[in-house]
Amino acid sequence: MRPRAFLIAALILTGVALWRDSSARVAAAAESEVVPEYKVDPSWPKPLPNSWLLGGVSGVTVDTRDHVWILHRPKVLTDKDQLPGQGPPATATCCVPAPSVIEFDPDGKVVQAWGGQSTDKYHWPYSEHGIDVDRQGNVWVTDEGNSRRPNDGGFIVLKFTRTGQFLMQIGKYGMRGENNDTELIGQVAEANVDDAANEVFVAEGHQSRRLIVFDATTGKFKRKWNAYGLPTTGGPSAPFDPAAPPSKEFGEVHCARFSNDGLVYLCDRKYSRIQVFKKDGTFVEEINFVKDGKGYVAPWDVGMSADRDQKYMFVADGANMKIWIVQRKPLKVVGSFGGPGRAAGQFLFINTIAVDSKGNIYTGEVTTGDRVQKFVPVKATGTK
Repeated sequence: MRPRAFLIAALILTGVALWRDSSARVAAAAESEVVPEYKVDPSWPKPLPNSWLLGGVSGVTVDTRDHVWILHRPKVLTDKDQLPGQGPPATATCCVPAPSVIEFDPDGKVVQAWGGQSTDKYHWPYSEHGIDVDRQGNVWVTDEGNSRRPNDGGFIVLKFTRTGQFLMQIGKYGMRGENNDTELIGQVAEANVDDAANEVFVAEGHQSRRLIVFDATTGKFKRKWNAYGLPTTGGPSAPFDPAAPPSKEFGEVHCARFSNDGLVYLCDRKYSRIQVFKKDGTFVEEINFVKDGKGYVAPWDVGMSADRDQKYMFVADGANMKIWIVQRKPLKVVGSFGGPGRAAGQFLFINTIAVDSKGNIYTGEVTTGDRVQKFVPVKATGTK
């Protein structure tokens, strides 16, 4: 009888172990299916003062106090926007182009605004594009320049204090750099500061096709790289062929965003992919947004989720007018929200994205969108 009792006990223990393993796998599968959801906050930001009007909001970032900073393009405002003195009635007071840089508090109230004018120390950007605020409170502004009229373009990165006092310039106004230059830069999309290393990572996507790194204090060149960490090369990028193997060169580097685990994510929006690197330029992995011979995501910018592990990244897609939710490990698309339109929560050419410490998402739209929006997290799918 004793052997039979041992056999029964063994079968029971085996059954319990299998049940636990099955339960763990089911729980893991359920967890993997939980995707965050967001809803727009139409009350953010508060109405702008002084009859201000926004042009294309090309850059947005969040500082260490959860203040939201935007960079917009006052010069793109047109006659239809009824600037003072344009069209009847002659006494119309609406509207006035807002200064290029605006700081909002977490409630959406304007704290300060500045920028938009050149001085004897620097040229203000011809076409504002990216903004970042480092840990010291310095504000970095980029100029994508003018590809058709180089002398009108900036091709520069400017560094200011929090209140707009000029500190430093990288590049030379009106002098466009090519892929192998280390002093001149091309049409810059973003410049983001790695505070720990005191380095600024410059995404050159509109002309030169590379990631280039400078010392954040001196502006001295440090390193640069191409797709897969390869050396930079000259000449224009080839047309995107989603049916061909992924290009060994960048098509258009439109963003450079850091994760907490020491990686940098580069948006190659022309070639419909995001490549991941160590900060020394070592290639780690990539996600290609290609399906059935077509690129279905155009990554214009990336923001990381606010949890410690940054489980997700939010990909701003200015071509399809939505935000894609991408799991970081392993890299895969798990959801999306938004869509084309002018209503709150929709997008027209979403160009930039940022996330605050509470998980709120902020977006900026260019071309005809001309606004900043806030999205707040709600109960995730699959939770009770």
